[in-house]
Amino acid sequence: MIKPNPTTGMRHVALFVKNYEATEQFYVELLGMSVEWRPDANAVYLTSGNDNLALHRVEHDFAEEQHLDHIGFFLNTPEDVDQWFDFLRGHDIKMKTEPRTHRDGARSFYCLDPDGNTVQMIFHPPQQQI
Repeated sequence: MIKPNPTTGMRHVALFVKNYEATEQFYVELLGMSVEWRPDANAVYLTSGNDNLALHRVEHDFAEEQHLDHIGFFLNTPEDVDQWFDFLRGHDIKMKTEPRTHRDGARSFYCLDPDGNTVQMIFHPPQQQI
């Protein structure tokens, strides 16, 4: 099986946060990130130009859980997403989702690394302009 085109790097991290508004304010007002997309009242995607940080609100106490939702590897084309899906599935990597196109034009899927961490392989159009 031929390996697909390489990723463009790990420029996406998603965090579960309990102090949603304060955490968003920290990254935007103190660290200078800007809001790229707010799909709903419980999620915001921030950027500083060449990266992407997603904050996902949680209501329950998760002190014993990790705050990391997933890490994301960027890809150059929507077709790369499908090729990576087939490649990883062909190597018996556990898939969480099938590839899908999102409302903002991104295309991605989620899988698990061998230790159970969620990994997203994603084509994200706004990041392709950088």
